[in-house]
This record gives sequence, structure tokens and C-alpha cells, in this order.
Amino acid sequence: TMPSIFSYQSAEVDWCESNFARSTVIAEYYNTVNGTTLFSFLPLAPLNILVLEGAGLSLLLAGIFSTYFHMTLSYVGQLLDELSILWTLAVAYSFWYPKVYFPRFIKSRKHFFWLSGVTTVISTLMSFIKPAFNAYALNCIAFHLLYLTWRELKKCNDKRVHRMAAVMVVWWVLAISSWISDRWLCGLWQAINFPYFHSFWHVLIAMSLLYCCPLVIYFDVSYEMPSFKPKLGYWPSDSWPVVVPYITLEQPHKQC
Repeated sequence: TMPSIFSYQSAEVDWCESNFARSTVIAEYYNTVNGTTLFSFLPLAPLNILVLEGAGLSLLLAGIFSTYFHMTLSYVGQLLDELSILWTLAVAYSFWYPKVYFPRFIKSRKHFFWLSGVTTVISTLMSFIKPAFNAYALNCIAFHLLYLTWRELKKCNDKRVHRMAAVMVVWWVLAISSWISDRWLCGLWQAINFPYFHSFWHVLIAMSLLYCCPLVIYFDVSYEMPSFKPKLGYWPSDSWPVVVPYITLEQPHKQC
């Protein structure tokens, strides 16, 4: 008999961490705890996320669904986790993908919304075919985002922007390295009793997003409202080892 799609351990994916090692109700304890990272860092939203409107809600849902998935390892949890990330990316692309990179047959943001929507719906339906491949496909989207960042940095001379992009990439490299290590080297980590690299992934990718969000805001304002002259800043201070990046906007003055 086919297991219920809501049943514990009915997912196609099982990460390296031992199941039910620390709790009788939480399948992957550390992955579950660190899965909350995406929405536990939302208190930083006034400096970052809420400026991105729907992205804040999408990240909140992604964090909740990630927690649910790792707690149950259920088939439904796996799909909710992956599809929430897909739809978060869809929101980001729909609203903040620069118009200069639109395909030639797209004439307006409205048309691009429709293209993004149709592509997302098709991708959502395809994700049910082989859910185990979904995470690999979602991670590959990062390469396109990195390519776009590189294109934008070539046009930008602000050292702060380049620094923030570099820090974002460093966090992402650490995150994807942890993700791949957990998937491909699980036997090694279990042999030395340290199967926690996927839990590191949650924290590291959240740190990368912390730098990615203000970059998106910076480039979006530069294109859509260039007169406001966006500038990057760090809270509480540039000299602190751990900082929260943010954007300031210089209000244009009226000419008399």
C-alpha cells in the first residue's frame, strides 16, 4: 500500500542527519531548528525584507514549510518546501528583474508578469514528476542570479556595492558547499558522527540573502528611481564584524 503523502518519512529525500535521534516527534532535529532561520531573521525586515513587499511573506512561508518538512520528512512537506522557494523566486523575478534584460518579445512589465506566471505554473506541475530533482534545479537558478549580478557590477563603480556582492557570493559558496557535502558525502560525515551540513546550509543561505536583498533594492532603485541615488550602509557600523546591510535613499531636491 502506498504510504500517505502526509506520513512521516514519505518524502523522496532524506538528509544526512539521523532521524529521531533527539526527539520522538521531530525527524531531523537540527535541520528543523535551523530551518526556522529564514523566518527567524525577519525581525531585520525593516532594514531589508519588507521593502521587497511580497518577498517578505514568501520567505516567511519558505521558512515555515522548511521547518515542517524536516520535522516530518513527509511528501507534502517536501513539495511545500521546494514550491515555496520556487514561488519566492517567481515573485522576485516578476517584480525586480531589470527591464533591460527582458526578452525582445516582452514589451512591458505586465507582459513579463504573464511570462513569469506561466513559467512558474509549468515548473510547479513538472515538480511533481520527480521531486528528488527539484532541489538541484532550484539551486541551478542561483547561477543565473550570479550572472546577472556580474553584469550589473560591470556597470557599477561603487566599491561598497562590489564589497556587498562579494560577501554575498562568499556566503552562497559556503552554503552550496554545505548542501553538496550533505548530499554527496553523507557516508563520510556519518562515519565521523557529524551529519549536520544541511543544517549549516539553512543558516548560510539566510546570511547570503541578507546581503542579496539590499543589492536587489539598490539595482531596482537605480533603474526605476535613479534620482533618489541609492547608497549602501551597514548597521550598526562598518567596523563591526557582523553587520546588517541596508539601503539609504537621497531625496531629490526640487529646482527653483
